[in-house]
Amino acid sequence: MLKRSIWNDLIAWKEKKHHPMVIKGLRQIGKTYIVRKFGEEFYESCVYVDLRADKTIHKAFDGDFDVDQMVMSISAVNKKARFIPGKTLIVFDEIQDCPNARSSLKYWDLDGRYDVIATGSFLGVKGFREPYKRGVPVGYEDQITMYPLTFREFIENTGLNNDVIEYVNKSLKEHKAIEKTIHESMRSLYLQYLIVGGMPEACNAFFETHDLNAVRKIQQRIINSIKDDFGRYKDAGGNDKVNEVLKLRAEACLDSLPTQLSKEYKKFKYSLVNVRGNSPEKADGLQYLEDVGIVIKSYNTKEIAFPLEGAKISSEFKVFYIDTGLLISQLGDEVPQKILSGDISSYKGAIAENMVASAFATSGMKLYYFHDPTGSPELDFLFEKDGEAVIVECKASNNRATSMKFVISKPTRFGVHPAIKFADTNVGSGEGFSTLPLYAIGFMERPKEKNIVDMVDVSNLKVPTDS
Repeated sequence: MLKRSIWNDLIAWKEKKHHPMVIKGLRQIGKTYIVRKFGEEFYESCVYVDLRADKTIHKAFDGDFDVDQMVMSISAVNKKARFIPGKTLIVFDEIQDCPNARSSLKYWDLDGRYDVIATGSFLGVKGFREPYKRGVPVGYEDQITMYPLTFREFIENTGLNNDVIEYVNKSLKEHKAIEKTIHESMRSLYLQYLIVGGMPEACNAFFETHDLNAVRKIQQRIINSIKDDFGRYKDAGGNDKVNEVLKLRAEACLDSLPTQLSKEYKKFKYSLVNVRGNSPEKADGLQYLEDVGIVIKSYNTKEIAFPLEGAKISSEFKVFYIDTGLLISQLGDEVPQKILSGDISSYKGAIAENMVASAFATSGMKLYYFHDPTGSPELDFLFEKDGEAVIVECKASNNRATSMKFVISKPTRFGVHPAIKFADTNVGSGEGFSTLPLYAIGFMERPKEKNIVDMVDVSNLKVPTDS
């Protein structure tokens, strides 16, 4: 079994007071597999309910949401199911296919005898399924989004000694140069990860065979499988249908990404989407891709200022694959070999940029960048930390960070900001910025928010008296 960080999240969920868990995420990232393994290891009984494959079990959720009645109905279909109070995990797989099952989570939560985890690949897609006529259980479910393997998860599964991983992590945090042999090994692993990506089936194939041709075939099959589901919905009668127009628009938007990312300025242009329709109509296809979870957007900002969301230009954005391996599988056959030789400069830095975007997104961070209306400077990414906007440039080699240096040299115009350059080099620094190796992005942690507010002492407050 691949080591996944979500495993620890599930353990933490189980050990505290909790609601039913809903795990969202792109298809084929291992949601079902990890949840079933978790159930087998931590519960005496794991009841698995596939709501896509077994339509007859949907009837269990048609009546009153009485837990005992739902247990009886599920047991009637699944003869092997054992419901042991306090020792059973119920897994509702592909829960978006049965809206009433999602609505029922509130009542499993209130009953409290059984733990419940639901998974869904299309929960964020508007109109994908019939509406929730009986409501979504707001306040009665915990949610988590699962992503493809991160670079750190990837290297953990290569068998790399954990002491080495911790050494690299510590060196990056303390901004110390990494020992040359370890640095070169991490760099090689990073180049492999760029090609393989983080889809579990592709990773398993690579770890078992090291055959990049086999990996590429798996990646292309994954993309085709995801495309097969584009536009699916249920009509008023509960029948499976396909919105062919939406399907075509979504496919065309996805197919345009290699061209979009090969431009000098990678702003997404609907004119490059090869399908009939105006920009708002094509936007439906792009929104669908984002809702499914296969792409992520990075928004331009009017200025480099905290908070970045307030400076966001909603109409101007770049689009990246959530998994860099899937992007590379759509490029030329020679690209993987170029990457392995250390050349990731093809597509005008899009590969390195996509890797950074993916790492930010899987850390739960929103994506922003800065492109001046005059065309220069352009900063690859911005993110927020400790109440500041941090500048990020990523270089496929170790080229000069011209835009970053320009912005740093103009504090009156752009303000003063921390700055990081990710490049094909070891840990270092420049004038006003830090330099980190490209693989360091895989060790980035989400900035911690301070949610505990200090209490104000009101015990001695009194209304002043007239003197």
